[in-house]
Amino acid sequence: MRAHENIYISSLTTMRLGGIARHVIEIEKLEDISDAYGFASQFNMPVFVLGAGANTLGHDEGYPGVIIINRMRGIVEEPTESGPVRLKIFGGEPWDAVVEYAVNKNLTGIEALSKIPGLAGAAPVQNIGAYGQQVSDVITEVFVYDSVTYEFKTLTKPELNFSYRKSLFNTSGKNRYFIISITIELRPGQMPRPFYNSLENYISEHKLTDFTPKGVREMVSQIRADKLPDPRTTASAGSFFKNVYIDDRAAEKAVEKGVPVHRSPYQNKVSSAWLIEQVGLKGKLLHGIRVSDKAPLVLINESARSYNDLSKARAEIVSKVYDKFGYWLEQEPVELVA
Repeated sequence: MRAHENIYISSLTTMRLGGIARHVIEIEKLEDISDAYGFASQFNMPVFVLGAGANTLGHDEGYPGVIIINRMRGIVEEPTESGPVRLKIFGGEPWDAVVEYAVNKNLTGIEALSKIPGLAGAAPVQNIGAYGQQVSDVITEVFVYDSVTYEFKTLTKPELNFSYRKSLFNTSGKNRYFIISITIELRPGQMPRPFYNSLENYISEHKLTDFTPKGVREMVSQIRADKLPDPRTTASAGSFFKNVYIDDRAAEKAVEKGVPVHRSPYQNKVSSAWLIEQVGLKGKLLHGIRVSDKAPLVLINESARSYNDLSKARAEIVSKVYDKFGYWLEQEPVELVA
């Protein structure tokens, strides 16, 4: 366990905003977890579990409690009688390293989730997804520390309450669990076609023929590199707004008004990027925050120095989209607050 005091949250999050965190504890082994929570409890301080900081927004006033970060790494292939390949992944493992490991073994199930920043332990929290795959499709269980009952336990998939960008960990169980490891099941083979529309368009444009897990990973990696800033070099929290999901009746009305709707038997989606572009904000600088000219869902911290700057930019975007289309955009990154 490594413990630090008075660390700027801006140094721990990719949006690079936020004041001082009173304590930061890095977990390196199982015994550290109960010690960290015990320390916070002893001094009656709140606890916030942070990953790589790619989907978290720090506030100017900082954090008066303990930020805990999982530094336990490793990928363990567990034996199965037949069928899928089961991987146990420790929460501190970078997510993209997991995808790379899987595709190198020709395993399908997460190749479209390539280059998503963050740690494996954060993947189930918001049920990360891209290009038609989401982590809830492959996850079977999560090993956690329960800060309410002070015990280690295994949560099975039905207990995780997965839905679009949601899970137990960011709804009813928010701030309760420390994710130690996740277990996923993958299979040899290829992702079934047709792929997600934008991926199919990229394949057609570049006349690609390699649809192995490694081939799909290369496609997705290139698409993301062309559209999305690297959080290691550009201050950004990745996709800032969730897409808008509407029922069938609302979808019919949207189409009548000229709003494109991606329809499927399970859900109807309106692209928030399209909405932002339509209100004229693509590429605009708002209070030091740049709306990406390549991917309008992405907000880039170009010159903002406070959370207040970000808040103003967000409010302006949300307001303009609502005034024109009647949809409220929902923020994707979580807030690091007590």
